[in-house]
Amino acid sequence: MKIPALIMAGGKGTRIGLPVEKPLLPFLGKPLIDWVVDAVKSAEKISEFYVVTSRNAVETERKCLEDGLKVIRTDGKGYHDDLKQAIFEARLPGAVLTMPADLPAVTGKFLDKVVTAYEECGKDALAVFVPISTREALGLSVSSTDEHKGVWHAVSGVNVINSARVRDEGKIETGAIITDEVEVLLNINTLKDLEIAEKILREAKKT
Repeated sequence: MKIPALIMAGGKGTRIGLPVEKPLLPFLGKPLIDWVVDAVKSAEKISEFYVVTSRNAVETERKCLEDGLKVIRTDGKGYHDDLKQAIFEARLPGAVLTMPADLPAVTGKFLDKVVTAYEECGKDALAVFVPISTREALGLSVSSTDEHKGVWHAVSGVNVINSARVRDEGKIETGAIITDEVEVLLNINTLKDLEIAEKILREAKKT
């Protein structure tokens, strides 16, 4: 099974507090979004991908177009509205993997594992969560949370959803991966997150 992917890169990134758009923020020598694009390109279970931008990310859009990537510009009304708009405009059928542009440690192998887990879970969606305690123990921010089976977790932003259910307003039956693997643990929301994540990955490369 191969599915398309959407890299969500249209947010304002106000928590970073810098004039540069967050997907373009340098991380170990290259922009955050380049790490994510490289991961998606190396995933065996991703058939094609689009970078989703908005009026909030014009420089990110320009870079992606210069790099020859497929871009969908949305209205920038918010993550979920932009996701729906992107799926409709790209006319993506079936399952779609979605992920943010600020996961510099993500790999193609990890994304393949997520797609496989979606196939096996038998539900219309699959979400990848990180234990809140793990992020807090490392000094990382916890900006977005969601509940699964009565327990609150940090949202990684990596999901697979059946595009046919995107129009639904009700609760979609969702499976979950709950993991502290570095691939999704290092979600960058603040400058402190970036500093900590760079340190973790530098040390990992030494071992």
